[in-house]
Amino acid sequence: MNRTQAREYINNLIHSKLVKAPKRISGYDTYVCPFCANGSGTSGTGISTRDGKHYKCFKCDFYGDYLAILRKRDNLSEKEAFERHGISLFHANMEMPERTASEPIDYTNSEPIDYTNFFLEAQKALRGNPEALAYLQSRGISAATAERFSLGYVSDWRSPAAVKNGKNPPPSQRLIIPTGSGSYLARAISHNTDPAYKLMKEGTADFFNKQALQGAVPVFITEAAIDALSIIEAGGEACALGSTSGVNKFLDLCRAEPPIVPLILSLDNDEAGQKAQEKLQAGLEALNIACFELNTSGRYKDPNEHLTSDSEAFYAIIRGDIFEVANQEAEAVKKKHLETAVAYHLKAFAGETDASADTPVISTGFSLLDEALDDGLYAGLYVIGAISSLGKTTFVLQVADQIAKQGYDVLLFSLEMSRYELMAKSISRLTLENCGGKTANAKTTRGILAGSRRKNYTFEEKELIEKSIADYAEYSEYLYIHEGTGDIGVAEVRQEVQKHISFTGNTPVVIIDYLQILAPAESGTDKQNTDKAVLDLKRLSRDKEIPVIAISSFNRDNYTAPVNLASFKESGAIEYSSDILLGLQLAGMDELSQSDNKRTETIKLIESKKAADPRKAQLKVLKNRNGKTGVSLYYDYYPMFNIFKESEAPKSDAGWNNDGMRRI
Repeated sequence: MNRTQAREYINNLIHSKLVKAPKRISGYDTYVCPFCANGSGTSGTGISTRDGKHYKCFKCDFYGDYLAILRKRDNLSEKEAFERHGISLFHANMEMPERTASEPIDYTNSEPIDYTNFFLEAQKALRGNPEALAYLQSRGISAATAERFSLGYVSDWRSPAAVKNGKNPPPSQRLIIPTGSGSYLARAISHNTDPAYKLMKEGTADFFNKQALQGAVPVFITEAAIDALSIIEAGGEACALGSTSGVNKFLDLCRAEPPIVPLILSLDNDEAGQKAQEKLQAGLEALNIACFELNTSGRYKDPNEHLTSDSEAFYAIIRGDIFEVANQEAEAVKKKHLETAVAYHLKAFAGETDASADTPVISTGFSLLDEALDDGLYAGLYVIGAISSLGKTTFVLQVADQIAKQGYDVLLFSLEMSRYELMAKSISRLTLENCGGKTANAKTTRGILAGSRRKNYTFEEKELIEKSIADYAEYSEYLYIHEGTGDIGVAEVRQEVQKHISFTGNTPVVIIDYLQILAPAESGTDKQNTDKAVLDLKRLSRDKEIPVIAISSFNRDNYTAPVNLASFKESGAIEYSSDILLGLQLAGMDELSQSDNKRTETIKLIESKKAADPRKAQLKVLKNRNGKTGVSLYYDYYPMFNIFKESEAPKSDAGWNNDGMRRI
């Protein structure tokens, strides 16, 4: 068995050695992270993979294969990990000796380098080297902080980049500071090192501890990683730019994924640092990102020098007034987000307080729709379209409720209807279910909302509403409704999703109602804005590995035409970027005459179909990136009580599809 085969053998053990998490992402199982427990219970993404070999935890930022997991978890060398599984490195067929942390990495390969094994070796070396630990202590950094950020040590480090370029740099003792799985800083621990080479960067440059930007507490922004570590040592949270030249790149990062917490700017206490801080503050304010300035360096050059010179004063600054103000602002942002949960508003809605009348496969709650979608919703972009007033919001709201009943979080961005109106629609549906489907006893949305009507209801009617509200309360904590009229765009949606993940640890299903009235990111035509919104929502579903459901309207030209891909031609991006495309229409539309001389007759027939109680609705799967298209599903739709019920195909519309699949 050679080294490659040995590694493959150990990696295949992940299925039996780790605890499987409930979710499946990109078709692969996920596992509970052994380092931070992400994925335990019904929430969290767990450690997930895109290639079946390398696993990523988005909570603690671990990346590597199962061998890397084993080595980090049990503090093993590669040799020890192999031997634990009965594989000897000295086997005659073993390919090559293990590379030590001090040896340069081969840069001849153009693929990005994963330094995980290098970091593990360097970390182990740090633990066993008194001189390196003494250096850390002299810089005010504890062993616990070093462990948290996987700091390491190499006794005879030589720059791999320099070696690659044909140079022969002398070896030196270095503190290794990871800034990502593909990059790190090598900080000289000897005072005799040439200042120009004191801090070396290797790999694809990244910011130290950038994951803190999507956390729940204010983040200090420093120049050097050692300064960020100093602030963390004092009880704060920090991210380092790397140098003053990192300002523009940092602003680009904030533009792409806005931090959800206030930033406290504390660059070096020199002319270059203060100029960069001024530029950074102006850029953040232009992006509408909350930020404060705070001199954590005192009268010293930088935060680390302040920590090592006067730790008591430094600690007092880190936990001082500015931090408390920023922390209060972060808490206010968190509170505002959590208050979008329906559960928060339900008491007011029910009249108990003074208020006037907000990945794994997930079932939609409709068994036949789940069957058509290969068991339910996966990470991806789902678009459902229909003409006006055909029940698309009602249908998707029912799906949202049915998802929430399973214990999955749902973020619904309602750009047209109020939170209370949506809540009333759900409760109206429950009144019909709770009275055994007797429409004479069930209550409409208006009947739920109008306080003047409720005063005159009989005891039985009031009891029915109270029972329905109580049923709604059982799952309302999983529903989060964000109201907005023209002020919510995809950037705001992305930010709220990130807040939700940070504040709750749960990845939600996201619903947009509706696509065409999302606030545009920039000036352009309606088509350009819709195309941009669709592409950004697709990226959101991909980046966060969540289902995103967007409701789309059609124009009046589609009123008398059967729903098909052409109905979405207003935006080409809808057809090309969506994973699943669904069209909702009245059953029988495919059979109606479309000739000009029959248009008036067709409109009359459509109006008669809309007047039926229940209406016969048809949902067509127009596009399915990973499954069958052309499938039709049929529903009885009761618009007065906001409910869809699965039904058989009408006799005039029954039959078989061309592929031999029964219409369901």
